[in-house]
Amino acid sequence: MGEIIQIVILGLALGGVYALMGSGLSLVFGVMRIVNLAHPSLIMGGAYVAYWGFKLYGVDPLIMLPVAVVILAATAVILYKLVFEREARSAKYSEMTVLLTFALAMVVEGALGTAFTNTQRVTSPDYATDAFFIGDVFIPKGQLYAGMVSLAIIGALALFLKYSRFGYAIRATTQNREAAELLGVNVNLVGLVSFAIGIGLAGAAGSLVSFVFSFYPSKHWEWIAILMSLVVLGGMGSILGTVLASLILSVIAAFVGTYFGATWSTLTFFVALFVVLMVRPQGLFGEKPELA
Repeated sequence: MGEIIQIVILGLALGGVYALMGSGLSLVFGVMRIVNLAHPSLIMGGAYVAYWGFKLYGVDPLIMLPVAVVILAATAVILYKLVFEREARSAKYSEMTVLLTFALAMVVEGALGTAFTNTQRVTSPDYATDAFFIGDVFIPKGQLYAGMVSLAIIGALALFLKYSRFGYAIRATTQNREAAELLGVNVNLVGLVSFAIGIGLAGAAGSLVSFVFSFYPSKHWEWIAILMSLVVLGGMGSILGTVLASLILSVIAAFVGTYFGATWSTLTFFVALFVVLMVRPQGLFGEKPELA
């Protein structure tokens, strides 16, 4: 019984981090229909912000988190204006963004690799290698803090979307872009701000990733399928669905990793993606597509 509790705790802690990693991706798709394959590479950017803040100045990655958010959000504004705004009304916009963001991921990876090489790095605050012990069960402080901060950020985002005036505009645009525009919503501004928030969340996730996982520029290719499986299982555009999918799959992956080996743990996400696309392509909370 103690072993099962241990596995569930570790799975939930990592699930919180995955939820934050996937929430920005889900938000951007929900509002702008951008399939952002560059999202994990931008998470890498946030991880490097936290890493160098800690290495050069000794600043805790949790304190560097807002800095990473601001830097990544500012980058998002520039990217949106240069790359994504022009064709936002195109009927083939989602398909176009797959190619655009794939190219962007390559550019970001190349830039990070040139600047920092492909050496594996990890931020190492004291709590990253410490743990709380409750009887025979241990809770790694790094994963616990990362999971709690992730869920707190997602909770703040949910409150913003539900109760703020701009949150209403974002949700209206997500549900029906044309109808929202007819009702006076500035959908271009909503798209810009939503994209900045989504990429800002990537920066926040990167700060947490920096002490939970080792990382290097090309690491993002290992995460894209994981994040897509979370977003697809939860329902494309559903942040709540992404959170639940992250927690569920992370716990399952923890059990698989414990009993069958770490290699099979990652396979859990790939199998989930395959099964969901075959059985329920709209995911847990996604809308079932209407047949023409």
